[in-house]
Amino acid sequence: MAAATTTTSLLKVQNQPTKPKRRKYRETTISASASASSSPSPSPSPSSSPNTMDFSNDPFPSSFSKFNSALTAGLLNPMSPPPDKTRSSPTLFEMMATEPDIHHRPPSQIHPNNNPPKPLTPLLDHHTLAMQRISDLLASRSPGNQFNDPLSSDIKLTLTSKDGISVSMSVHRQILVAHSRFFSVKLSDRWTKQQQQRSPSPYEVEIADCDDVEVYIETLRLMYCKDLRKKLMKEDVSRVLGILKVSAAIGFDAGVLSCLEYLEAAPWAEDEEEKVAALLSELRLESVGAGEVLKRVSTDIVANGNEEGNDNEEVLLKLIRVVLEGKDEKARREMKGLVSKMLRENSSQSDLRKESLYLACDDCLQLLHSHFLRAAASDLQDVSQIARQADNLHWILDILIDRQIAEDFLKTWASQSELAEAHSKVPAVHRFEVSRVTARLFVGIGKGQLLASKDVRCLLLKTWLVPFYDDFGWMRRASKGLDRHLIEDGLSNTILTLPLSWQQEILLAWFNRFLNSGEDCPNIQRGFEVWWRRAFWKRNGEQERTRQIRVTTTSIENP
Repeated sequence: MAAATTTTSLLKVQNQPTKPKRRKYRETTISASASASSSPSPSPSPSSSPNTMDFSNDPFPSSFSKFNSALTAGLLNPMSPPPDKTRSSPTLFEMMATEPDIHHRPPSQIHPNNNPPKPLTPLLDHHTLAMQRISDLLASRSPGNQFNDPLSSDIKLTLTSKDGISVSMSVHRQILVAHSRFFSVKLSDRWTKQQQQRSPSPYEVEIADCDDVEVYIETLRLMYCKDLRKKLMKEDVSRVLGILKVSAAIGFDAGVLSCLEYLEAAPWAEDEEEKVAALLSELRLESVGAGEVLKRVSTDIVANGNEEGNDNEEVLLKLIRVVLEGKDEKARREMKGLVSKMLRENSSQSDLRKESLYLACDDCLQLLHSHFLRAAASDLQDVSQIARQADNLHWILDILIDRQIAEDFLKTWASQSELAEAHSKVPAVHRFEVSRVTARLFVGIGKGQLLASKDVRCLLLKTWLVPFYDDFGWMRRASKGLDRHLIEDGLSNTILTLPLSWQQEILLAWFNRFLNSGEDCPNIQRGFEVWWRRAFWKRNGEQERTRQIRVTTTSIENP
């Protein structure tokens, strides 16, 4: 019964008409798998012998031939074991089962690994693309425009570029002579008479070694336009720069002026600023208005003899003052980040003198001192100015550290004993911003950004360490973006720069405080461990090493 069923199935497959599309798909699949083979053998094999069946000439479908081969090999035996689950490639039966779906799907959905096929784009070289653009440029003529009109023109102009592009066009001598000093000389009456004697009209003129034929043609087209500014509005800055260069070369003054007007009014991208400045400096067009364009990216020397650097410093100081005195806190935070970024990116350090920065710093420090002492005396009328001026000092300190001129600020802050003594009398909610200035100094010293003397470092810890401990809990909870671990590492490193006896005094006091305060006290356990190794482990090792050296020396002296 099973054999009869199998025979009937085979007869049904044989009676099906041959589908070229299905056979083509099978041929493509086979060739793809053959090309993916890692080691093809050039020698003939049994599969490539003359007796092998050619599916392209087989009257039966490829699916029937594969099905018959699989049946003969016993692959479709119902008593055979189940297929291996770990095998990733489909079985022959699975391929045949899914084959009708593949043929019914549109070709755009048939692709391996479910990845859509990439569109096939024609591979055109730079020369072909340039010729296509030039052809479109010559063919596009507005009604009434006589550019490249062979019927009314009297000159055949040929442009040849350095890369081998050669283009011929029909132009008019009257228009070229009226707009270009170069063509006015080139097409003088004497020259045209000589050309007329040699050959009939139109006259032939050739200009070789053009940098860009496309831009040259665009420049010639502008000579036929009544409103050059309107025409240039459709172009970008790079194209206008090219037109400007050609216009200046051929003495097309109207084109030069129109390009300069465009560049003066149009916005530039960042990478275009250098191109504009470089080209205008190369062409030397100051007499025709290039200076107005360059004013966008450069400033002139002041008539009273002051240098440009002084003007820059005045502007930067004004910006700093405006930020320090601003009323909107959100806007102040944004502008502080902007000004800091601009100052950090400026490679020149001569734009802002050290004295100018410290002058602004002293003003903030005096205001902080005044409001802090008033708050300590229970006058809380302007108590919000404490946090504001402390934040200003923190910002200026960042600028000083970036410019490596913050050592004087460290000395000044370490000497504020009066503020430190009044610290406990001011509510913590108003005073903790002051300790952020101290924390920034700890980070600067710990990173090596501040190189101060031993006495100054010790004075800083003596003056501000206890107030810093008192405010640490408030700083941790109220300051957004506070890097606790950075501050703790900075404090540890600052303490470890002191002599060992001073380290011991400070770290033992911290040990006691940390056990009673917990999270409200900075965790400088790493610094404590370093001090411990320095104070005990290495000291014992040095004593043993010294003892060994003495014994060795004695044995040498008394052999």
